[in-house]
Amino acid sequence: MTHHTTPRTPRTHRSRAGRALGTGAVLTALALALALAGCGADAKDEANRTSGTAGPDRPADPAAPANPVEPAKPVVKGLPGMPPVLDRTDVYAADRPNKLSPVVKDFPSRVYVPNTESDTVTVIDPKTYEVVETIPVGVQPQHVVPSWDLKTLWVNNNRGHTLTPINPRTGKAGKPVEVHDPYNLYFTPNGKYAVVMASLDRELVFRDPHTMKRLKTEPVSCYGVNHADFSLDGRYFIVSCEFSGELLKVDTERMKVVGKQKLPFEGAMPQDVKISPDGKRFYIADMMADGMWVLDGEKFDEPTLLPTGKGTHGLYVSRDSREMFVSNRGEGTISVFDFTQDRLTKKWHLPDGGSPDMGGVSADGKVLWLSGRYDSEVYAIDTGTGAQLARIPVGNGPHGLAVYPQPGRYSLGHTGIFR
Repeated sequence: MTHHTTPRTPRTHRSRAGRALGTGAVLTALALALALAGCGADAKDEANRTSGTAGPDRPADPAAPANPVEPAKPVVKGLPGMPPVLDRTDVYAADRPNKLSPVVKDFPSRVYVPNTESDTVTVIDPKTYEVVETIPVGVQPQHVVPSWDLKTLWVNNNRGHTLTPINPRTGKAGKPVEVHDPYNLYFTPNGKYAVVMASLDRELVFRDPHTMKRLKTEPVSCYGVNHADFSLDGRYFIVSCEFSGELLKVDTERMKVVGKQKLPFEGAMPQDVKISPDGKRFYIADMMADGMWVLDGEKFDEPTLLPTGKGTHGLYVSRDSREMFVSNRGEGTISVFDFTQDRLTKKWHLPDGGSPDMGGVSADGKVLWLSGRYDSEVYAIDTGTGAQLARIPVGNGPHGLAVYPQPGRYSLGHTGIFR
């Protein structure tokens, strides 16, 4: 059922441009590991993990075969201090439906919508599709960002030069923290730093993730740093530069730009960035090239363009890691990319058009929430059929909305990139 709470507001045209191993090999590897470790605790735990038998962190499964053998998975040597990767073949393995961290399991489910032209955050109850609160914040809020430890939502007041903390348990805003030019906000996978995308300052600013005290500033030569995602091992991240059509590769531990390239499209405006489940490719939405750039992050060589639709903007991975939803802001559509088939499989059209921008997927994976940037509204879309479930009026210029809480152990930032 589609809910229309009030008539749609007229569209404006303001944009950011203007403003596997075999069984024998597995058993051999396990025997060698046990021999070398003298059957110590670590070796036993590893044997339990690989064989699927019960152990300290894995209760026995009464339905499991007596001696199951699973394919061994390569060890990932991650960024120091980063929580171990759950599955070498799927960086989103911790994001399964309703797999909420104990930290957030009692938080009320809400959709937080920053309205860039109203200087407010609209709070929506996703069960009723009703607005339950409007929170005044700073000037030009761009994104609502979950903190690494999942305990705080940070509202990025870009031109107000502050971050407003919101307690997701109570829904109450706290005292704003002074941070210059916070267009977007990320967190290193080990939780050591917050990374502010200072778009107009042309800086990546590494800060304390709790106090937001500036720790290191990395100047960049590109213009309009805005979105990012981290490699599977967390040792580097790829950044999009909107206004100069460039990409950066940044060493996480050294907090240093180690690569830069110009996208091979005149007038390119790269936006959202997402890594593939297997960690082998990065996808970068481009609102002027009308598609996604596909990049090998390790090689950081020239990417290829996959057309999706006019004004390609946001990228959101499904709860089973099979698909990615791509918002095409300029034509009111959502493209669906299948990772397993490596191709686009569907395109959904919003009834009466719209301007789908940034958002996220519900905890159960059944609803895709997107802001309608030019239409002062939010869309709720069925992830199985593409049907519009609701169209909810909000403030002016709704942008980087956050669906919260979501599954995952920790947040890498933006509107919710969880691992």
